[in-house]
Amino acid sequence: MKIYGVTGWKNTGKTGLMERLVLEMVGRGLRVSTIKHAHHDTETDLPGRDSYRHRQAGAREVILSSPRRWAVMHELRGDAEPALDDLIARLTPVDLVLIEGYKRSAHPKIEAHRAETGRALLAPDNPSIRAVASDTALGGLPVPVLPLDDTSAIADFILRDLGMVT
Repeated sequence: MKIYGVTGWKNTGKTGLMERLVLEMVGRGLRVSTIKHAHHDTETDLPGRDSYRHRQAGAREVILSSPRRWAVMHELRGDAEPALDDLIARLTPVDLVLIEGYKRSAHPKIEAHRAETGRALLAPDNPSIRAVASDTALGGLPVPVLPLDDTSAIADFILRDLGMVT
C-alpha cells in the first residue's frame, strides 16, 4: 500500500483537502482508506448506545456491526497510543492510504496552509513535507507550492511523487 499525508496547523483546510482528495482518487479508480490523528479525547460513540455501554463497562475492543458497515473501537486503557505503522498494518490492503495529521511521522506529506491562521509553515523544517498547498502565493520554499483549492493538481502531484503515474 502506498501512503501519503496531509498535515498542517489547525484551521488550515486539512480535512477539506482530505475529503476532496478521497473523492478525486476514488474517482480515478483507486481504492483509498484514511487515517486521521486527533490530539484530544475523541468520542466516536454516543453515550447510552449499546457499544458505548460495552466500552464504559471495560471492554478492550468493541466491534459494532450492521448490514451497511462495521467498526472496531479499541480502548487503550492506559497503554501508549499505537504507532502509525501499527495502525496501517491493521488496514485492509488498498491502493492508497491518506493520512491526516501526524506532522512528525516520516511518511511523505503535503502541508495545508491558509495565510489567515498566521502560523509559520512547517515545510522549511520538515523534510517529509514534499509540497505546500496554500491559499496564497508563497516564495522561497524548498518544495513546490500548489493552489489549496486545485484538488486535481494536488492529486497529480501525490500520484507522481508516489510513482503511481508518470
